[in-house]
Amino acid sequence: MFWVVDNGSDHRGKASIKRLQGRWPTLILVHLPVHASWLNQVEIYHSIIQRKLLDPNDFESTAELARALNDFERRYNEVAQPFDWTFTRSDLADLLDRLDERQHDPPLALAA
Repeated sequence: MFWVVDNGSDHRGKASIKRLQGRWPTLILVHLPVHASWLNQVEIYHSIIQRKLLDPNDFESTAELARALNDFERRYNEVAQPFDWTFTRSDLADLLDRLDERQHDPPLALAA
């Protein structure tokens, strides 16, 4: 199973890979590039919920919040439209090439 994640602190680094694969041996953790939360569809949806429902945060109870989230989901599923992406596959390939080159650049020498 491939699990695509951002670089959040709870699943970043070798320790998280070891911990998660210890629990689910067939898991392959795939980290998105740093600052690429826009690639993660769940992050986009959470961003929409944050802007359209949770700000301001004035719910009386968690039950009220749960109802509001359920109502939002039903309504959003009725009216949602595909995103008009402007970032192309070619743009992504170029970005990944630049990131790969950066990883292989020799470190800068420290000033004496």
